[in-house]
Amino acid sequence: MPTGQPNLWGASDAYEQWMGRWSRKVAPLFLDWIDVPRAADWIDVGCGTGALTAAVLDRCEPSRVVGIDSSAGFLDAARHQVSDPRASFRPGDAQAIPEADHQFDAAVSGLVLNFVPDKEAMICDMVRVVRPSGTVALYVWDYAGHMQVMRYFFDAANALDPRAREFDDGIQAPVCRPGPLAELFAKAGLADVIVQAIDIPAAFASFEDYWAPFLGGTGSAPKYCMSLGDDARERLREAVRERVPTGPDGEILLAVRAWAVRGRPA
Repeated sequence: MPTGQPNLWGASDAYEQWMGRWSRKVAPLFLDWIDVPRAADWIDVGCGTGALTAAVLDRCEPSRVVGIDSSAGFLDAARHQVSDPRASFRPGDAQAIPEADHQFDAAVSGLVLNFVPDKEAMICDMVRVVRPSGTVALYVWDYAGHMQVMRYFFDAANALDPRAREFDDGIQAPVCRPGPLAELFAKAGLADVIVQAIDIPAAFASFEDYWAPFLGGTGSAPKYCMSLGDDARERLREAVRERVPTGPDGEILLAVRAWAVRGRPA
């Protein structure tokens, strides 16, 4: 998962606890929506721990799936979690995909775009590696809107500390909205561009269950949380607790939205 913040993604297990579990629920819905034919050749750009690759193998009957990522730790985790011989994982930069032109029927990416410094280069290279009849598609979290797992946290953090805005993807990743996503795809020469919301529920047994991933230090919100001193972190914890809607038995049910976008080479 290439990023302009090299220390943001440090541990694959922490990422799984933080966002990987939700990505695994979004991925099948995303794949059903893009509807790529069977026996296709796929590339998963910024494959991370292999959540999207695993979903492709499970639902799409691919001929092969190539996953690329710049993180050696994530690649090791993906190889460990995905043993299907149709899948292979290789080091690579999303902005300069290490594959020849027109090798794939589908170039996809999950939750990566906003961490890539040159977003136009990433989309243009995804277009380059797909065949003329292929599909280019990706999804990102709706950081500024209905990604409530993060939104409650950053709304509380921003009220307490102006520095939190530097970590808030709702502010720092304006591309993660329907208009900018469609514009980015069109600028890369893609036609029939469509943006679609994908919604899933995120359930937590208690506030402690909700709060624990913020202590992992992997991802923007956990990175900010663990940059705080003990007292500041405790103040933030209580401020978040006051905002998060809690059921009569302490349970928390939140909405998680991803924006998906797809297009085809013009």
